[in-house]
Amino acid sequence: MKKLISIVGTTGIGKTKLAIEIAKHYATEIISCDSRQFFREMTIGTATPSREELAEVPHHFIGNLSVENYYSIGQFEKEAIQKIEELFTQHDVGVLVGGSMMYEKAVLEGLNDLPEADARNQNKLEQMLRDEGIEKLQQMLQELDPDYFGTVDQDNPRRLFRALDIIWQTGKTYTENIAGHVQKRDFDVIRIGIEAPREIIYERINQRVNKMLAEGLVEEVKSLLPFKNKLALRTVGYSELFKYFEGEWTLDFAVEEIKKNSRRFAKRQLTWYRKEENIHWVNFENSVAESLSLLKTLI
Repeated sequence: MKKLISIVGTTGIGKTKLAIEIAKHYATEIISCDSRQFFREMTIGTATPSREELAEVPHHFIGNLSVENYYSIGQFEKEAIQKIEELFTQHDVGVLVGGSMMYEKAVLEGLNDLPEADARNQNKLEQMLRDEGIEKLQQMLQELDPDYFGTVDQDNPRRLFRALDIIWQTGKTYTENIAGHVQKRDFDVIRIGIEAPREIIYERINQRVNKMLAEGLVEEVKSLLPFKNKLALRTVGYSELFKYFEGEWTLDFAVEEIKKNSRRFAKRQLTWYRKEENIHWVNFENSVAESLSLLKTLI
């Protein structure tokens, strides 16, 4: 059986570096399942791998879309599996990496046969978002499905729209809807998680945001003002700076909100990964050596 090595962990923990080193070791390619890095206009705020990093090994699903494109998790699952099958015609090992938990799950387990988006529900939710803000959607999901609310990217309206739409259509929680049959894949999966103390994770996130600012995050967000209502841009690092440009927040306050919301997302990632039983954990300080040593025993 071919082997797909899936690298997981919180935002800012070092997944990109580890994925590249493993891919180089096995002379293979990387499939990204980071849903924010799909969009070519959002390179700084999503910590997209640098040109130098992208040049080290072939990457797929990075910068392949525009913020103006609609792209669903179902489309990603189909295209990612197709790309992995192509990759396995030339390689025995592939690498999957990214912190978008549901996108990794879609590749490893498949998606349940969920109904398509309901246009009336979507319009209703869009109107709620405009009139009452994202807080209203968060409150509704927390009441209807507290389990999923605890792990979803609560600042991403697209995730909230999808969950609420499915709940309304099926009368069951989103958690119940996605807990069904796991699809059998034609490859084995080895999941490697990078772990660190929570205070280290939070400090790395703060440093990463500072690095983004130094690299031109404010200018990147300014260039995207005409597209600020696109769903892809309603996400951490962009939503906060849009409020700065609209005069609602100061720049310093917006930056602190980015750090706070990034830490909140990391906390949700930790909650999600703690429930998973098949992750081999390695220390963030020695992740490459520990991972390669582990993989020698598994491949």
